Amino acid sequence: MGQTRGRRTQSERDEMTVEIGYALFSAAFAAAVAFGALAGPALLFDLPVTIEKVMLAAGTSLAAVLFIFRVASVLVRFRQAAQPSQPGRTNPDS
Repeated sequence: MGQTRGRRTQSERDEMTVEIGYALFSAAFAAAVAFGALAGPALLFDLPVTIEKVMLAAGTSLAAVLFIFRVASVLVRFRQAAQPSQPGRTNPDS
């Protein structure tokens, strides 16, 4: 998606919407997997209360950080890929 001074086209808006949706969905999935891996045993097994609380807190914290990191990395990568390295050139060999 090139940077324009005017309004964005419908295809550019659609592309951005799809990319945001992908970022949110993939981040939610990654956060859920991380939470399940770290806090899952505390929810499934009968562990001491202190260990359960620590595992749940660690799982929640990791999931939140992973969610934010994933969304940011996908959107930054999308923004960088949209900018041509050599503006004005249409042929990569020129």
